[in-house]
Amino acid sequence: MALSNIIKVLVGSQNPVKINAAKSVIARYFPNHQIDCQGVHAPSGVPEQPLGEDETRIGAQNRVSHLQAHHHADFYCAMEGGAHQFSYGPATFAYVVIANDQHTSVNRSSNLPLPQPIYDALVAGEELGPVMDKVFNTENIKQKGGAIGLLTNHVATRESTYTQALTLAMAPFLHPNLYKHQKACDEV
Repeated sequence: MALSNIIKVLVGSQNPVKINAAKSVIARYFPNHQIDCQGVHAPSGVPEQPLGEDETRIGAQNRVSHLQAHHHADFYCAMEGGAHQFSYGPATFAYVVIANDQHTSVNRSSNLPLPQPIYDALVAGEELGPVMDKVFNTENIKQKGGAIGLLTNHVATRESTYTQALTLAMAPFLHPNLYKHQKACDEV
């Protein structure tokens, strides 16, 4: 952790929704610190629209690994949105990864049920944001409220979903002695 009053956080994306989510979560846990939160391009190594839980999680993990290999910060964060056809129907969700020099924490958001035709468009190679833009006649919704905002009439947003998942992912950093025997992400 930073010796100064500044905590540097790097987010593996330049999407303002993801940067704002990471900054707000870290700021809540460290209210007496100034949070320097920046978005940096970090490749996911997975398709633009990940399908399945594994592909989505790996995308977030790859982004954090890239940040750690090329930059220095107190925390590294990544959020990767994906979709999957579950037995009960299609849904979208996100995986989040937060790491520092000692720990890595992986968490997953809740599911947002997707209409089958929207999921089918993803399977056909489209990305969720542009599909939602077409269906709802919006522009660049993925850098705003996202599909979550549109499908919940803006009661929930993409940022609120990331914020909840990141908030919960911070537990190992708050209680490191309780989590010290967990396997690292790349060992799982």
